[in-house]
Amino acid sequence: MAQRVTLRKRTPYNTTSNRRRIVKTPGGKLVYHHLKKLPTQPKCGDCGIGLPGIPALRPRQYATISKRQKTVRRAYGGSRCGDCVKSRILRAFLVEEAKIVKRVIKSQTTPGRK
Repeated sequence: MAQRVTLRKRTPYNTTSNRRRIVKTPGGKLVYHHLKKLPTQPKCGDCGIGLPGIPALRPRQYATISKRQKTVRRAYGGSRCGDCVKSRILRAFLVEEAKIVKRVIKSQTTPGRK
């Protein structure tokens, strides 16, 4: 018959914060080891992919690492991925170009007025 294992914390429920693993000690006893929650990687705000270059940590652990590890040296670094930044820059450029073209066409259609 298997050895019984007692809980080490007060919560008996099978929740995500109460995950545990049975471990055999050098003395041959079976005990519970409580596991920490798994970290998730920060995601891009536009497309939702994981941001490369930024470690996956639990929220409180980001306070202990330096700023250069939490960000990427680029516009929107640490918030948006490189492809999304590229598309934002391109979109802004094309919008400005469209405004200029519109202005030029308007000036050509009404030559006498101002």
